[in-house]
Amino acid sequence: MTDADPTLWTLFLSTVALRPYVFVFLAVYLFSNTLVFGFLQTLWFTVGGYFLVFLAEFSSTRTGFPFGFYYYIDTTRQQELWLSDVPFMDSLSFTFLAHASYMTALFLCAPLWRRRSDVQIVDTKAIRRSPSVLVLTVTLFVLLDIVIDPVALQGSRWFLGQIYGYYEEGVYFGVPLANFLGWGIVGLALVMLHRVLDGVYRSRPRRAWGMAWVPYRGLIGPLLYLGVFGFNVAVTFMIGEHTLGWSICFCSALW
Repeated sequence: MTDADPTLWTLFLSTVALRPYVFVFLAVYLFSNTLVFGFLQTLWFTVGGYFLVFLAEFSSTRTGFPFGFYYYIDTTRQQELWLSDVPFMDSLSFTFLAHASYMTALFLCAPLWRRRSDVQIVDTKAIRRSPSVLVLTVTLFVLLDIVIDPVALQGSRWFLGQIYGYYEEGVYFGVPLANFLGWGIVGLALVMLHRVLDGVYRSRPRRAWGMAWVPYRGLIGPLLYLGVFGFNVAVTFMIGEHTLGWSICFCSALW
């Protein structure tokens, strides 16, 4: 590193300034996951999930597996953190997308405990490990990419910036179908990682299965899912991609 190169701390602050909306989603995820699953599980899932996704992206930019062949444009290398040829925040964002998808699946599959000032998800080990939660989590995870990837590919038209591209234009608004298959594979791997950590840390006694019993804490994850989904749909309409926007809304309503 030369004297002109930014320091790691400078790059971190610049990353926050460049991608503030991502850090808002990340903060909500950290708060939600810690409340429900505890600090240690959150720490290891965030770190382990990050490196799992990074390896998938590192592989894809070289071999095309699992997301298909694509490349990152390093115009922001002096403005945000990168690890090798992958922007740091890109791989990290998968952790909160996986959490949001998992909590939404639990919300839809598990019973709810209600009272006037509270709603909680009453999930059991059997529910958390059920095939329905597994399939629904992966489905919801891929559904997010159906919204995110086409609008991210148009990053030059909004404040994301053009950060990546595909070597060959895909059939779905420029995105190849292999990308969605890759998201399914990575989503499944993240769920399995979560199950392993859940088995380790849920067996240990702790207050209310987390740090504290907070009213509506089980709803934070599903609200995060809706927030990410809604944010990307809003950007889709904002940049004038009305066909894509209405297609997403129509498909989501049918789903």
